[in-house]
Amino acid sequence: MKFQAPKGTKDVLPGESYKWEQVILKFKNIVSLAGYGLTVSPMFEDANLFKRGAGESSDVTRKEMYEFQDKGGRLIALRPEGTASIVRAFIEHSLPTPFRTWYLTPAFRYERHQKARYRQHHQLGVEVLGALSPSVDVEVIDLAGTFFDSLVLKDRELIINSMGDENCRPQYKEKLLKYLISNKASLCDEHIEHFELNPLRVLDCKTESCRSIVSGAPKIDENLCSDCEAYYGRVLDGLSQLGIKARKDPTLVRGFDYYTRTTFEFTSHVLSGTQNAIGGGGRYDNLVESLGGPKTPGIGFGIGIERILLVMSELGLEMDEQKRPDVFIVDLTNGSLNSELSHKLRSHGISTIISGQETSLKSQLRMANKSNARVCIIIGERELKDGKVSLKDLDAAGDEIVEINRVEESVKNILKNH
Repeated sequence: MKFQAPKGTKDVLPGESYKWEQVILKFKNIVSLAGYGLTVSPMFEDANLFKRGAGESSDVTRKEMYEFQDKGGRLIALRPEGTASIVRAFIEHSLPTPFRTWYLTPAFRYERHQKARYRQHHQLGVEVLGALSPSVDVEVIDLAGTFFDSLVLKDRELIINSMGDENCRPQYKEKLLKYLISNKASLCDEHIEHFELNPLRVLDCKTESCRSIVSGAPKIDENLCSDCEAYYGRVLDGLSQLGIKARKDPTLVRGFDYYTRTTFEFTSHVLSGTQNAIGGGGRYDNLVESLGGPKTPGIGFGIGIERILLVMSELGLEMDEQKRPDVFIVDLTNGSLNSELSHKLRSHGISTIISGQETSLKSQLRMANKSNARVCIIIGERELKDGKVSLKDLDAAGDEIVEINRVEESVKNILKNH
């Protein structure tokens, strides 16, 4: 039987994974400067956590979530997004506020496999809990933009909206629902069945029929209460002060029911029109309370690593190549000196590979050349009796015999000349 990676997933192998390492490190360095610490939470949770968080009417919980019953009879779901798990951890551990954290997680959604849209994909994100101020919204958006800048992703657009709050959104939903009922016949097949559950979902639909209807629908930013309107204005002013351009879009509602007030999305023009998001998020001031915690405001974003790397590839942006190994050790004695030497060299910061093969000199030298190492150390029987080894400069094709206790010094001298 031949096993393969499940449909909608992929293996990330050395070479490509080095690009992932650089993306993750850049993100970590940027958000750490703003006081965000890493949270690692389980990849699976009680399925009701995501249903109550994202909303029963969302596409994620209705159609895309991986659910199963474990051996204890509990209904479990693989994590479809990062926020709900962070909020659960915040509540469970009674964490102090403001709580600033970042995460790196696989996310699982059963959907049609598309380019850079996998059933297991990977997200970087931040969350801030316990802070309600437009300046925090600006900070979160600015962190995402700074991260994109660090990757030289200039071909992007920031889209922003306000979804109001519990004071003004219910009245807006009523207006929108009346409008959609009067235009029901023109909705797409999916929303003609479900739009009354949550009319806001229609605003997010990508089909031409729904988008045509939405163009004439009541606008949420024209139906905000005075507090939400003022808050939205301060967020826009804060972004403007930082020189961050944002396009207002009253149809931007994202995919989850928990968003309130500020919602935002970064898109790239090099991706197709309906699947061009590279990251986004928003404020969720009622989510903590809805999941059983104290009333606590929150805001955050998620960014797809696969999407980022696809955009970089499309733009011809190159990541640094994986660093060459410094040393490759060829051992013809079947002894333990290669382990001692490799341990010593690594302890001094010199990257070292051993062949791991008890084969001929020719075979091991071939491996050394394939490794792209700069220096080859050859441990032979004759040299070993004299307490020496042979050093080959694989770039300059030079050889020298050195005493074992001088190997580190000699290797450093060779590397210094590269």
